[in-house]
Amino acid sequence: MTSIKHLFENNQQWSDKIKKEDPQFFQRLSEQQNPEYLWIGCSDSRVPANDLLGMAPGEVFVHRNIANQVIHSDLNCLSVIQFAVENLKVKHIIVCGHYGCGGIIASIDNKRHGLIDNWLGHIKDVYRFHKDQLDSITDHKEKVDLLCELNVMEQVANVCNTTTLVNAWKANQDVTVHGFVYNLQDGILKDLNVSCSDK
Repeated sequence: MTSIKHLFENNQQWSDKIKKEDPQFFQRLSEQQNPEYLWIGCSDSRVPANDLLGMAPGEVFVHRNIANQVIHSDLNCLSVIQFAVENLKVKHIIVCGHYGCGGIIASIDNKRHGLIDNWLGHIKDVYRFHKDQLDSITDHKEKVDLLCELNVMEQVANVCNTTTLVNAWKANQDVTVHGFVYNLQDGILKDLNVSCSDK
């Protein structure tokens, strides 16, 4: 079995570094969780929410899954949204995809991938909704990039249609849903300008 001892050593070094910079950091962090942001992103290890937003632990509540989807039968995601909105009172929900997403690529490569094909079926639906537009693109990367964006837009709509958001807006709660795409090539976020709120 391969050793994972280095992970504990890395953790100790990280903890020591933080405590040296801010001796009370972990004490403060342990006493409260009060983020203003819920991040719904892809599981891809190259897209670390806190880091790319320049925020510390405790400032972003995070949910991740393959291709940043919000599916109305996914009780895990729906529970995270409910907790974030009703308990944490987040002010912003960010759905963030990323260019070069493996889930997006796998959804259009006409291959079988096993169990994940059930999950990717939702992206295939997004493709079907925009079939003419996507089929008119001959460059594969350009097609994947556009589908990444269209998928984020669809997931923003899905967040907005959850019972949690409908009820929050009915109660005049200040919460806005946003759609971003992250570029792995330069580390820059793109705002898709599909933000929704009840205001």
